[in-house]
Amino acid sequence: MKYTTPKEIEKELINLTTSNLEKAQNMLTTIIGSLPKEYRKLIESSFKYKRVPMEYMLSSILFTISTSTGLTFYMNALGYQNYSNLYFTIIGSRGDAKTEAMKIATKPLKIIDDKFYKDHMDDLDLSSPDEQTPKRKQVLVQNASIEAAHKVHSDNPNSIGVLIDEIYALVEKMGNPNSRDGVAWRNFFLEGYTNGYIDISRKTTESFRINQSCPTLLGGLQYQFIPKLIANGNLESGFIDRQLFTPKLTSNSELLKGYSNTQIHEDYAKSIKHILDYKIQSEKPEEETKQFQIKLTDDAHERLFEYTQELINRQVKAKPIIKEYMSKMQISIHKLCINVFIMFHSTEGDFREHKLNLANVELAIYLNEFYLINFKIVIEDNFKSKPLEPKIDDIIKLAKKNKAPQQAVALITGFNKSTVSRRWKEA
Repeated sequence: MKYTTPKEIEKELINLTTSNLEKAQNMLTTIIGSLPKEYRKLIESSFKYKRVPMEYMLSSILFTISTSTGLTFYMNALGYQNYSNLYFTIIGSRGDAKTEAMKIATKPLKIIDDKFYKDHMDDLDLSSPDEQTPKRKQVLVQNASIEAAHKVHSDNPNSIGVLIDEIYALVEKMGNPNSRDGVAWRNFFLEGYTNGYIDISRKTTESFRINQSCPTLLGGLQYQFIPKLIANGNLESGFIDRQLFTPKLTSNSELLKGYSNTQIHEDYAKSIKHILDYKIQSEKPEEETKQFQIKLTDDAHERLFEYTQELINRQVKAKPIIKEYMSKMQISIHKLCINVFIMFHSTEGDFREHKLNLANVELAIYLNEFYLINFKIVIEDNFKSKPLEPKIDDIIKLAKKNKAPQQAVALITGFNKSTVSRRWKEA
C-alpha cells in the first residue's frame, strides 16, 4: 500500500508505534462516544460509580441486544442472510467486575424471564394432568446441561441466550474428547453461529428439531485459563474464531459515595424492552410475519462491499490464527451491523421505518476491528514462539571466552566429543 499524503504517512507511523493495548483503548473511547445516549450513559455511569470496566459493559450490552433481537430481524447483503447472534467472552482477573457488568446489562432480560417463569407456574397450576405440559417461555439459560439448553431453545425457537458467570467449566468440557456434553456444546455453538438446523434424536426422551438455531453466549474467563480455551480442538474447530474477546482495557480506582442516576437505568431498560416487545409479538401464533428484513441504503451497501473485499485481501496476507479469525469477521460484520441498527432505533422502537445507513456500517466496522485487536491481545500472547536454542558454535565461542573445557560443551549440547572438538577448532 502506498501512502501519498502527509496525513496517511503520519497515521501509518502512529499505527506502527502504538501497541495493540493502546489501539484498543483508543478505539473503545471512539466507540462509546458514538453510541446512543441510553447505552453510552449506562457504560459511563457504571464505570464512574461501580468501577465496572467500560469494555466489559459494552460487550454485555451487545450480548443483551443480540439476545433480545434473535431471529426477529435479519440482513440480506452480499448474497448472504445473517442474523444478530454473537458470542462474547470477557477476560479478566478475580475482582475485575466481570459479573457485575453482565448483571447490569442483562437486568432487563432477567425481569422478563421472571415474568415468564411466574406465567409458566400459573399455567401449570391451571393445567390438568391429561393436558400437554405447557411450554415455558425463556430468554436466558444459566447452569444448564446441553440437553436442557436444546430443550429450552426448542421451546423458544427465536433465540436463547447462554449466560455463564465463569465459562471455564464449559471450556474444559469442550476440550475433553471423552465428554459427550462438551462435544455437544461445541457443536451447538458452531452450528448456531450461522443459524443452522439442530436435530435432536434420542431413544429415551422426546426427539425434536430446531429448524433455525440462534444461540448467543456471554461468559467470563480468568486470564490463566486462556490456554485451556485454545486447546484440545477449540481452536481447530473454529469455536475460538467465533468469539468476540474482551480483555480488561480500562480501570477506575476512585471510589465515590454517590449513586448512578436511576433514570439512566430506566432509559436503558426501556430501549431493551422495545426490542423484546418486537420479538415477543413475532412469536405469537397469530403473527404472520415472523422475521423482518433490515434494508440498506445504497452507500451503506457499497461500504459493506468495500470493507468485506478489504478483509479478504488482508486475510490472504495474514498469519495463521489471524487468517482464520478474519474469515469469521466477514460474518460478524453483518451481525454487528444488525446490532448497531437495532441499538440506534431501540429508543423509539420504530425499527421497520428506517434503513441501515452508512454511519451504522462505519460503527459496525469499527466494532469488528476493535474485537480483532482484542483477539490479538488475548490470543497472540499464548502463541509466542519458544526462544530458539543457541547454536553449538555460539556455545563454543562462549565456552572459549569463559575458559570452559570442551567436555562441558559436549554435556550441555549433547553432541559427541569428536564433533565438539572439530567445531572447537573451526571456531
